[in-house]
Amino acid sequence: MRFKDKVALVTGSAQGIGRGISLAFAGEGADIIVADVNLKEAEKVRREIKALGRQAEAVELDVTDLSKVQDTLNKILDKFKKIDILVNNAGITRDNLILRMSEAEWAGVLKVNLTGTFNCTKAVSRVMLKQKSGKIINIASIIGIIGNIGQANYSASKAGIIALTKTTAKELASRNINVNAIAPGFIKTQMTEKLPEEIKAKMLAEIPLARFGNPQDIANTCLFLASEESSYITGQTIVVDGGMV
Repeated sequence: MRFKDKVALVTGSAQGIGRGISLAFAGEGADIIVADVNLKEAEKVRREIKALGRQAEAVELDVTDLSKVQDTLNKILDKFKKIDILVNNAGITRDNLILRMSEAEWAGVLKVNLTGTFNCTKAVSRVMLKQKSGKIINIASIIGIIGNIGQANYSASKAGIIALTKTTAKELASRNINVNAIAPGFIKTQMTEKLPEEIKAKMLAEIPLARFGNPQDIANTCLFLASEESSYITGQTIVVDGGMV
């Protein structure tokens, strides 16, 4: 068990990729803080983790509000005393063509995806600096690398996460804190299952491995980046997309 007695905070972890990451860390011995705006669904994941024999706490977390992030973190520290791993996974989409995209659609996605990652990193890095250790993993996207029609807001936010990862890694490296990003390709989740079949077929044709990814593919990469095996890797973005990019 690679993460016995470690504490991991995973944002946006009530479903999909975040849930998969949380369960993977718990399966390797970590205690998990399941953080999401949807507390009801987060509670379900907490119960799944408890069934694996690990400690878990479900917290309602709005990553866009720095003061709320800090208040929530203080409560977490009261119980767990430390944070060894932070996975910034919380994110939303509000797709539209640029000419039709409203200011609210643009700002809303940037606020959750990019500012939310900044807020959680800012709060947790203070804890890790005192500990002189920590692993921060940011969930970006291949869309932040290649762009996509109708996703100007999403692609900008994910590209920003990649840049933020590089800078944060340089700022925190002297205190033994590794900061890396993962850029998933097409991953099967509740969100992607809602896409029209013709769009899914078109995307599948562009994947050399000829299959869609699943949350476990991203979780496995998280486990590596949080482990000692990756101790000399920081500031990097690992693309997990079946060869699309």
